[in-house]
Amino acid sequence: MKKSFDVVVIGTGEAGSAVAMRCRAAGRSVAIVDSRPFGGTCGLRGCDPKKVLVGAAEIIDRKRRMEGQGVAGDLRIDWPELIRFKATFTDPFPRQREDGFVEAGVEPFHGRARFLDQRSIEVGEDVLDGAHLVVAVGAWPAKLGIRGEHHLTRSDQFLDLQELPRRIVFVGGGYIGFEFGHIAARAGATVTILHQGARPLRHFDQDLVARLMERTRDVSIDVRTGTKVTGVEGAPGNFKVAALTDSGPEMFEADMVVHAAGRAPEVDDLDLSAAGVEFDRRGIRVNGHLQSVSNPAVYAAGDAANSGGLPETPLAQYEGGLVAENIVEGNQRTADYLGMASVVYSIPALGAVGMTEEEAHTKGLNFTVNQADTSGWYSARRVAEPASMYKILIEKDSGRILGAHLLGPEADEFANVFALAIRADVRADALKHALFVYPTQASNMAWML
Repeated sequence: MKKSFDVVVIGTGEAGSAVAMRCRAAGRSVAIVDSRPFGGTCGLRGCDPKKVLVGAAEIIDRKRRMEGQGVAGDLRIDWPELIRFKATFTDPFPRQREDGFVEAGVEPFHGRARFLDQRSIEVGEDVLDGAHLVVAVGAWPAKLGIRGEHHLTRSDQFLDLQELPRRIVFVGGGYIGFEFGHIAARAGATVTILHQGARPLRHFDQDLVARLMERTRDVSIDVRTGTKVTGVEGAPGNFKVAALTDSGPEMFEADMVVHAAGRAPEVDDLDLSAAGVEFDRRGIRVNGHLQSVSNPAVYAAGDAANSGGLPETPLAQYEGGLVAENIVEGNQRTADYLGMASVVYSIPALGAVGMTEEEAHTKGLNFTVNQADTSGWYSARRVAEPASMYKILIEKDSGRILGAHLLGPEADEFANVFALAIRADVRADALKHALFVYPTQASNMAWML
């Protein structure tokens, strides 16, 4: 059946949902398509379920840190029960999201989309025409091109494990490797992270990453850098992971091997060429309005867009809103990613807002660097956290905060303060004299600036 709409959205995650709901609120006819349960990565396969597991791991870690400091007794993670608790958040979500679309007047379609031409897609037996089409399909584990790649467990599969394997190898030292590695270690697994490069978490400040690496190894997670995985063979419970290191070939044994080597936009099977949409390994090529550079009828948002933004849920929501506004108003706004925060939910968390030192130097900026180990400060000592640091970049002449890098308790929430300061152009002197509640992480700011 052929149907026509003002806007056709592919993807029901945070970016696609923002586009659909805002365009519908503006009076446009809207269709939305997904081949998976409605809700996208964040609500079903990423941020939300992951943070449930992180919360349990944090309790275990804090109890261990506080042993001998007034806390005693046994505590452990019951993995099957934890996964059942996680499911209370994820299981109802697809129906809730789809019902929300229907109530708003957005017409839902289930199936994989494929472009037929510049303004239409095929979904099963339906053909959907759109004055505007928005690609917001998110990302998928990147193809690694290694032998036995089909043996790798995806992050979404990890989040549904009914039993936690005893020995886990993570291929890659990015967000997934560190976050899921820290969860698994606190739940009792033996964890190894194999990272090809010389430095993991390369988008974060490397001094803080180095301290996080020490903390990671202190909880018996084996982090190997300069280790290129070349193949996986065997079966669940008896995998062998082949790798090349500076000292030669090495073999690692595991009950499960997890893909943690990055994600890529899931656009390969959309047949974008039929719509004349240019794309590369980072996604659909877009202009500042998030409009395809080669087909003006098509927009992209979130992980599907090569926009230069970070792979973060708030950015996907922001881009979805921006796309909706540009469709409705006619390309009046361009994307602005100033002050975007990013956090690795390791234990402790690692946060970053704004520029790194390398980026600030590359731009030729004149700035000072305020940094310190804060493990002896009250905010870290009271919870016995040995890994706590910060690094703040401040432009000398203007007092602008160029970047903030945080490791330690509540680093995720503290990063939000700096994100607001950078985006709202609140200068260092103003923040330094703010009257924050004590004792909190924000109350440390006067000493950091």
